[in-house]
Amino acid sequence: MTSHPKAGALAVLPLAALAAFAPHAAATNGDQMLGLSAIQNGMAGAVVAAPQDATTVLVNPAGMAELKIKDVRFDLGVGFLNPPRRVNGQESDSNLYMMPAGAANFRVNDRLTLGMGLGGLSGMGVDFADTAAAPGNQAVVTTKQFFKVAPGFAYRISDRLALGATVNLNYQSLALSTPAYTLPQTQGFGWGVTAGVVWKLADAVQLGAAWSSKQRMSELEWNTAAGKFSMRMDAPQTLAVGLAWRPAQGLLVEADVKRIWFSQVLDRVAVERPAGYAGPIPAAMPFGWSDQTVFAVAAQKDIGDRMQLRAGFNYGKSPIEPGNVNTNIGSLAVVEKHLSVGLTRRFSDKVSGSFSWVHAFKNDVTSNVAPLNTIELEQNIVNFQVSYQF
Repeated sequence: MTSHPKAGALAVLPLAALAAFAPHAAATNGDQMLGLSAIQNGMAGAVVAAPQDATTVLVNPAGMAELKIKDVRFDLGVGFLNPPRRVNGQESDSNLYMMPAGAANFRVNDRLTLGMGLGGLSGMGVDFADTAAAPGNQAVVTTKQFFKVAPGFAYRISDRLALGATVNLNYQSLALSTPAYTLPQTQGFGWGVTAGVVWKLADAVQLGAAWSSKQRMSELEWNTAAGKFSMRMDAPQTLAVGLAWRPAQGLLVEADVKRIWFSQVLDRVAVERPAGYAGPIPAAMPFGWSDQTVFAVAAQKDIGDRMQLRAGFNYGKSPIEPGNVNTNIGSLAVVEKHLSVGLTRRFSDKVSGSFSWVHAFKNDVTSNVAPLNTIELEQNIVNFQVSYQF
């Protein structure tokens, strides 16, 4: 990576204030996870049209009607994220995060399925001893979490059409420390809705679509010696459409396109400040995130009657562009290309285990305005999952 001269000391306080307040993305399409289970990640997030586990309630709730269960399915899993990050060659010290997720689906009758899922959709943080934005030790340390609980239903209209919806109950927390100030952990709650459809166009082809509303969050508030600060950081609206094809027995191919409207929530975020305040925290955070279109394609092959192998590729252009690097040093969400592999092993008629690995290839973006900072990120995500169905 090309090194850059350090900027002047006068630039560090406003820069650090913006950088540390930035949304700290966990991965990997901006601040959106590719998937919430080992099966979803093994498919590189291409699971809208042909859902395979109970965590579909969090992605496309209509998919609960597609699962081959008699009474119930449980999926519990945990992921470990390793995201090496650098700013001007300086590495962050926090490089391992745990991401649990789980869901349960209950078949009420041939038409109605109820479900609930929970998992972390975004979060993480950075721990830079020095971002090289100015001479000396200019630490930036942050943590952020976004967690969702989603109860919902799926209803089979016919043998070829199923609809579903959830209410999303969201939790968000944020803490940060900069060279200019420290704000302790605070939290907020919010809500949104998700709706989905799965439509079988033919015996071997089916279409899926899922829309998630803007997740409206309560204000994050901090009481400090200078007074109260607050800001609202909503989660973006999304729309995904997928097409699944089964060209042969035991073979599944799916391709998805997803639109994420980051500009609605992470373009410019207002900060409420005490009257007369003239300190380093700005009145607005001009993150400048662009909307993102994500493309995912994956294939899955049955190996005998107890093993499935899967692999996929996911691409989404970075929502952070060169003109906005300096206001996103705390959220290095710039990876674009992802490669995934995974497998499922059936241990019995009711119990199976799954594993996946996702690699997000290294990408960097350099500011085109002074100071000429460079932010860089790559990622590895390992997921383990245990499933029970009857």
